Amino acid sequence: MKTPLLAAGFAVAAATAAFAEPEKYVLDPSHSQIVFSYNHLGYSTGYGMFSGFEGEIMFDAEEPANSSVTVSMPVMSMLTGWEGRFDHFMSDDFFGATEDEMVTFTSTSIEVTGEDTALITGDLTLNGVTKEVVLDAKLNQAGDHPMEGKPWAGFSATTTLVRSDYNVGAFAPYVSDEVAVEISLEAMKAE
Repeated sequence: MKTPLLAAGFAVAAATAAFAEPEKYVLDPSHSQIVFSYNHLGYSTGYGMFSGFEGEIMFDAEEPANSSVTVSMPVMSMLTGWEGRFDHFMSDDFFGATEDEMVTFTSTSIEVTGEDTALITGDLTLNGVTKEVVLDAKLNQAGDHPMEGKPWAGFSATTTLVRSDYNVGAFAPYVSDEVAVEISLEAMKAE
């Protein structure tokens, strides 16, 4: 459940920023989160989150479709708010996760859809399975960070994943097979 949306925002930034060559931006791990939610037996909505992950964007202002984004995080960095749920998610019922197992997203194309919106298509690898996903992304803001004094950008995006596509579909359909994903991140120009 990972999927960063940064490239879309930078595709939008092309309309407001004039960069001569592709520039590298890196995620601010302290202000980047991926939140997922699912229906639990019709009684409640369960939530989880990834935070503190790494990623980068290479942005081509003249040809935004040539921009790219990559993100990665350990599966075991998932936050669920309850140790028992985390342990169950990491068990063989779901991920059977090991310390070195990663979730990765690598963009394959960007389609600018509006002044500050884009669709980012990419390969999401989760639980050893790679599938194409599309992020509906928005550039929230771009400009000099008021405290850091350097170029910064903020993005949001959404997508829906189907758990069983990644072999973590235990208890479906009672626990929803569809998982809603919301992404909010910040990125800074690399030095």
